[in-house]
Amino acid sequence: MVVMPSRNVIRHDLPESYYHVYARGANKDIIFIDESDKDYFLYLLSRHLSKREVVTRNGYPYPHFRNKIELLTYCLMDNHFHLLFYQRDQGILSELMKSIMVSYTAYFNNKYGRTGPVFGSRFKASLVNKDSYLLHVSRYIHLNPRSWRNYKFSSFKYIRKGTEPEWLQSEKVLELHSNRRQYGIFVADYEENKKMLSELKYVLADN
Repeated sequence: MVVMPSRNVIRHDLPESYYHVYARGANKDIIFIDESDKDYFLYLLSRHLSKREVVTRNGYPYPHFRNKIELLTYCLMDNHFHLLFYQRDQGILSELMKSIMVSYTAYFNNKYGRTGPVFGSRFKASLVNKDSYLLHVSRYIHLNPRSWRNYKFSSFKYIRKGTEPEWLQSEKVLELHSNRRQYGIFVADYEENKKMLSELKYVLADN
């Protein structure tokens, strides 16, 4: 049985808006036991956000959200994840997250022979309504892992090298810097990050 969070929380569901999305495991349990689990979660993102529709074995298309929402940055940790989206059409973020979390729960429970919820009771999505916050939230997401520079399951490596897969659209973050190198320097500027953290507390979805 697939168990979904009982309520999906989006503060101020608006079109043409940025959102920090966050969810952790039920009871703070691990939701990505090995790397293949993280790979599957990224596959789900690509399935819904790639340029071409992906179809099931029976030829039916999966929900396709390209041109309705953009994934700007992400980071998958063992017991939670962070995603930064730009939502073009109102309500699309909820549809996308529902599809991903239902599919991942079914995958996880089937793989590990378990039942019940994988995620906590809800995911959180907080509106990011200033360019300055957008930059700092993207940096906050990328700095989650201890070895963030070379972390395999973060968008930072793609943004730094200019090798983004088609389902990752980081342009709106990079436009706020002169080039990719400058963005890397910005992320590495830990002292400035500490100064902004207290101001960001009410913006971030995981608080």
